[in-house]
Amino acid sequence: MLRPFEIHQPASAAEASRLRGALGEEAAFYAGGTELLLVMKEGLLRYAHLIDLKTIGGLDGIGVDATTGTLCLGALATHAAIEHSPVVAERFPLLAEVERSVANVRVKNVGTLGGNLCFAEPHADPGPLFLACEATVRLEGAAGARDLPIGQFFVDAYQTARAPEEVLTQIRVPRFGPHTRGVYLRFGWHERPALGVALALTLDPGHTQVADVRVAVGGVTLRPTRLRGVEDRARGRGLDEVLASLETVAGAAAGDVRPASDLYGSAEYKGAMVKVFVRRAFLGAAARFNGSGG
Repeated sequence: MLRPFEIHQPASAAEASRLRGALGEEAAFYAGGTELLLVMKEGLLRYAHLIDLKTIGGLDGIGVDATTGTLCLGALATHAAIEHSPVVAERFPLLAEVERSVANVRVKNVGTLGGNLCFAEPHADPGPLFLACEATVRLEGAAGARDLPIGQFFVDAYQTARAPEEVLTQIRVPRFGPHTRGVYLRFGWHERPALGVALALTLDPGHTQVADVRVAVGGVTLRPTRLRGVEDRARGRGLDEVLASLETVAGAAAGDVRPASDLYGSAEYKGAMVKVFVRRAFLGAAARFNGSGG
């Protein structure tokens, strides 16, 4: 049963931050509410005050930094808005692909990207993708704003580096260069992925050498995780050589993650599936150099 609460409607992120500071642990920020209201109804969390961030103008925008070409996503942009955005389709079509797989129609139309990231559910799609793309988040509080790499933002299951009074206002995703392609693969029986693997592959101008690669996995550990060992096995080698030795390359994932058993699968099962999906991700990204972009 959902207990009574008071709604506050700030006009700015700074005002929202001050409200949270004054009300303390009795208050929580509220955007789409797709996660928050569920746990409140179950009695897992109780708040006497909800601070509605939707009254703050400009936090749902989707645009591009004219200087750097970076994709700028307002934290209150809904999953549906991102999925159908012409800007996203042109600048980062892989994100539109990922958003098509997120949850259901109700969640897409109401749930926000910022809410998804702040809730830090381990089985979520955007986190691994943004980690592989080296995105940054902007956090604003009464004392000012700070930018944080997404890899430092996620701390643990349902825990981030955001201070209680800070508002996540924007996610910034660097644009892929002309020789980079990306892919995101997910696996699961429900709306949430049992696991997801994101890979950004950069080749030399001749498209024969792996100049760089970034691989991230979600749903396997308690937070999205980079597979550094996998990256090191592939970086600097010939593309054909990497593709011919994917069993060994993907096998390096065993040293990068310690899978956690949960309702979605045992640790042993997840460990095996990570290797399978890392192999598929390399093949998928390589294929995109001959076809659609990422």
